[in-house]
Amino acid sequence: MNSVESSKDFEQFRAELDAVERRIAGEIDPGMRAMVVAGAVFALLLSLVLPHAGAARGFDVLLGTDVTRLEHIGLPSRIFVWFAVVFGVGFSLLALMTRRWVLAWIAVAGSAIGCAFGVFSIWHRQTPGVGNIYGSGPGIGLILGTLAIMVLTFHWVRVVWSRTTLQLAAEEQRRIAAAEAEERDRRRLTGE
Repeated sequence: MNSVESSKDFEQFRAELDAVERRIAGEIDPGMRAMVVAGAVFALLLSLVLPHAGAARGFDVLLGTDVTRLEHIGLPSRIFVWFAVVFGVGFSLLALMTRRWVLAWIAVAGSAIGCAFGVFSIWHRQTPGVGNIYGSGPGIGLILGTLAIMVLTFHWVRVVWSRTTLQLAAEEQRRIAAAEAEERDRRRLTGE
């Protein structure tokens, strides 16, 4: 079998190999970080049953009950709780179960924004409101939720930026194949 025949045999499998490579490139391997992410998700869920401020629990803030009005829960706390539930819990669990790179990126982006709103919520609880209204300070649920989403963001960033050895090998093979194709085309065009 000469090189032309082996090249033709290889070309018939190229589409399959490219599809497998794309599938591998779209996956993550959190490794031991998956346990830390799962623990942080659990801490976020726990923070929803603990008081965020005064008598208002995280679920009260999420659902907008009358307790939140009585405790003067502001917009930063509501945004933080929604970001924590949607991105910190929802997309994190989806990314862990499916191991999809895109879902992990969505989880890290939403969690990072949630971090900012968590810190802003704590600050908001410690400053007087309009008309010099002093509400109760930040509760243990708000503090735990903010710390949990910070840990979650840190570990998701580490997961999505890491590449598995299989992904690195596939990238190397793609570079080698592109260089060989370029050399083959160059030789064909120059008549060598």
